[in-house]
Amino acid sequence: MAPMSMSRRGFIKSILAGGMLTAVGSGGATLNRIASDPLSAEKKAAYALIIDTAKCVGCGACVTACNLRNHLPEGQSYVHILSEDAGDSKFLPVQCQHCASPPCAHVCPTNATYVRDDGVVQIDEKLCVGCKYCMVACPYQARIYDEERGVADKCWLCLDYVLDGKEPACVQACVLGARLFGRMDDTTSEVVQLINSGRAKPLQPELGTEPAVLRYIIE
Repeated sequence: MAPMSMSRRGFIKSILAGGMLTAVGSGGATLNRIASDPLSAEKKAAYALIIDTAKCVGCGACVTACNLRNHLPEGQSYVHILSEDAGDSKFLPVQCQHCASPPCAHVCPTNATYVRDDGVVQIDEKLCVGCKYCMVACPYQARIYDEERGVADKCWLCLDYVLDGKEPACVQACVLGARLFGRMDDTTSEVVQLINSGRAKPLQPELGTEPAVLRYIIE
């Protein structure tokens, strides 16, 4: 799957000034909100997925792995790649950030979207009515609509793999090591050290979503 294209100026502006992703005001039924203190996301998340954009070449292996792992229709994936279109190419893979304060959950009229105790944002398919409010509310455009099931679906962190001690499919597929995954309670892990060093940061914290699992190294 080819990366989505945008201008170089727009790409850089999106990283530095938050121009790529547009926040949508929350409304409707809400889940119990998590306090918006700066550390709440890190306290909440049991896992961390770090994407190093300096190592990402936009090959799309993560996109394909996600498609195959989740048996999605051709051309669909829970991961999409933004890219600049001139000069030295840079790529920004985007997917569900597993926010501590997720707009998708705040607008869900049936509470189908919820945050697990480990910080992973999940969907109860039995409660989802396919209204697509969550798709509009997500500032990361991380949702896709499954016509067959009538569900607005997204990355679920390959939670069955993770609970079995394995890595998500997208991480396993990234042969260049642009994706790193680990537990937040393992202080010796590379992901914890990168977060503590300040190099791995949430994408666009000004949106107030408090990404809890995803971090990015953008250099």
